[in-house]
Amino acid sequence: MTQPNRPKVFVTRHLPDPVEARILREFDATVQPEGPALSAAAIIKGAQGCDALLVAPGDAITAEVIDALKGSVRVISTFSVGFDHVDVKAAQAAGIPVGHTPDVLSDATADLTWLLLLAAARRAHEGEKMVRDVTWTGWTPTQLMGTQVSGKRLAILGLGRIGQGVAKRARGFDMVVHYHNRSRLSADQEQGAVYHASAESLFQVADFLCLLCPLTPATKGLINSETLKKLPPGAIVVNSGRGPVVDDVALIEALKSGRVAAAGLDVYVGEPNIHPGYRDLPNVYLLPHLGSATVETRLAMGNLAIDNILAVLAGGRPVREVVI
Repeated sequence: MTQPNRPKVFVTRHLPDPVEARILREFDATVQPEGPALSAAAIIKGAQGCDALLVAPGDAITAEVIDALKGSVRVISTFSVGFDHVDVKAAQAAGIPVGHTPDVLSDATADLTWLLLLAAARRAHEGEKMVRDVTWTGWTPTQLMGTQVSGKRLAILGLGRIGQGVAKRARGFDMVVHYHNRSRLSADQEQGAVYHASAESLFQVADFLCLLCPLTPATKGLINSETLKKLPPGAIVVNSGRGPVVDDVALIEALKSGRVAAAGLDVYVGEPNIHPGYRDLPNVYLLPHLGSATVETRLAMGNLAIDNILAVLAGGRPVREVVI
């Protein structure tokens, strides 16, 4: 229903009920029902004449979409910390700021990263399958021996807020934390973590490698057949950052050969159509992009996405603006 004098907002996805309730209070909003991501053409059609666009991962907010909407849309806000689904350069060229939702999901994603790490290390997928398939015949001394976590070296590629949360949890397991960033952090942010000036140096000490870096031209495909050879034999790889950081073919081959002992993955190239080679590997623990999927976090993300829109429509900038 049209609500006079309220900004018009097109919301591309069904969001948690309290978030949608606030959207409907604040705006004259069109909110999509539960379902797959809209096509670019559908987004253009639905958002015509709107003041703002609230989007999510999987939405193709291309230069074409932005060009078609730049006459009315004043801000794009994404329900995510990542923004590779939005052509930010095209938006900036059109004078449209882009907001996102960092920080509020750091703890939830750090928790989920540890779920992946522990499940991969202790062969949780194989064990659960035995129980569900009624193939477990009882305890034996050599059954599903996994990898000890405590006391090992944890290498974190990208020690941002999520990475720092992962490192904080690692200290409870007496792990030695190593990391690589483009620049070294301050001592209070490092909290004793060992800095490596290059990713290659980091890989050499990675009993466990956690991928939490942003997706950039430099990091796309960074985990490939050559870099995987730099890991210690039997290393475990965890990715809760960005799917395209990993060359799927290379990781699958390393998992098949045993060069990499196991992996825990929450993000993928081409989601939800992941590389089929992962599905039959017993030494991979797979989750469907659940990093921020707690009630508390998703509500916080929704409220920050709304606040980004309100700030721009009030004449300011997004509370958390994407800057590239």
